[in-house]
Amino acid sequence: MLFPYTYVPHQMERMQEFIDFIFREVWCRAPIGLVFHPDLFDGNPDLKEVMSEFGFSATTAERGKAFYKDVKAIYELFARLSPQEIDQFKQWYQGNNDLEKVCANDPAAQIARYADIDPAHPQLGGKLSAFFKGLYPSMLGLAPLRAKIGDIDDHFKTFMQTNRAGKCPFCGINDLLGEYHSKRDAYDHYLPKALYPFNSINFHNLVPACHHCNSSYKTSKDIAFTQRDPARLVHRRKAFYPYSGIHHTIDVTVDLKNADLYHLKPEDVELQFGPSTFADEIETWKDVYAIEQRYKAKCCGDYDGKYWLMQILDEWRADNRPPADYLTTLARQASRYPFAECNFLKKAFLDGCERIGLFVTKT
Repeated sequence: MLFPYTYVPHQMERMQEFIDFIFREVWCRAPIGLVFHPDLFDGNPDLKEVMSEFGFSATTAERGKAFYKDVKAIYELFARLSPQEIDQFKQWYQGNNDLEKVCANDPAAQIARYADIDPAHPQLGGKLSAFFKGLYPSMLGLAPLRAKIGDIDDHFKTFMQTNRAGKCPFCGINDLLGEYHSKRDAYDHYLPKALYPFNSINFHNLVPACHHCNSSYKTSKDIAFTQRDPARLVHRRKAFYPYSGIHHTIDVTVDLKNADLYHLKPEDVELQFGPSTFADEIETWKDVYAIEQRYKAKCCGDYDGKYWLMQILDEWRADNRPPADYLTTLARQASRYPFAECNFLKKAFLDGCERIGLFVTKT
């Protein structure tokens, strides 16, 4: 991840608070033996009002009725669990929602995927899967909930008023729709909701991303585990936390093996990334978002790398300006505005061109 987002508090966080209450104060207390009823939600009056509406109003939407029935069905399955099993689910719930510890590969965060739950609790795992996968976005537009939690589009607008880079932090290549657009980009579930329960409406796990990062490359890749290797082993790994308060700078170095840059191919481009203090996080980022493939394609593109090269070889030389002056100007621009016009990669690419002697005037 090229840079972290600043987390923006918003009324939408109340939805996760509702889910926290349902899990901790309703489901985890189900073994006590009380009959499922809206009175179980007395500790959260706003949620009780929503549950009463969904459960008993003749005019409520079918999706609201399904939500009430799902909460009840899971309550009845939790009622069969032992105290030890309840404790295990509490640890999983806490772990899956502590995104910062998950990204740091902190062993204190006991995370669980549906694949971890299903073997011992197949019926419960299936119900949890349907419930949490269906929370976002289908529940958010229901009037009884929207009156309590606000509007997702307003969250996006408020978010973009604070995070003003205008570029996707996962690739640095593509624009993000901002506060002046009538549409918005999608929120990516950083821990994929297809794999993980409990956090599908947690805004620490929801990150705006460009279409290609979200839907073309990351999809449901698991940021917390490596993909299966030939031995079919899976290992935990570190990842960048999207809302880290510690800002970092990713260094990109481009080395070129072919001086015929007008016929440059991806296999002619070698990329190195730093700093070494984030080596593990960088490897995960490269894997999940296909960064090397995409950056190499950018360097080889007619309207990217080859155009950057043309700016020096054609335009600047036509004005009798030496390439060194262009590189000096670009270095200043990249330092101040690294993601404008892809300057962070443009500078690295042209530095690579300089190292192979492409800008040396031949006599």
